[in-house]
Amino acid sequence: MAGPGRNSGKNKDRANRKVVRDFVNGLSDEHRMLVVLKAQLYDSTWEPMLDDLRHRLDGKPYIFKLVNRIENDIKRIEEMQKFEAKHNIDLADYVELP
Repeated sequence: MAGPGRNSGKNKDRANRKVVRDFVNGLSDEHRMLVVLKAQLYDSTWEPMLDDLRHRLDGKPYIFKLVNRIENDIKRIEEMQKFEAKHNIDLADYVELP
């Protein structure tokens, strides 16, 4: 018979999966595009992508031209980056990639 500790761990995992699923389902198309770009162009890492955006804002060389909404993209990335860290996931595992 499983003790209460095992059930609470399963319940926590189930609750975390629901939080992740709800977060992913609430992502805008712009958020999803950033997740796809992160996975396909930046080796599933946010930092090089953020560096590119900040370099573009500063007039420095950058790797990939994104949309003109750089500041909004930076905010979106930082929001998703925090969510990934909090839930120890990679959103690319949950967003359908083309």
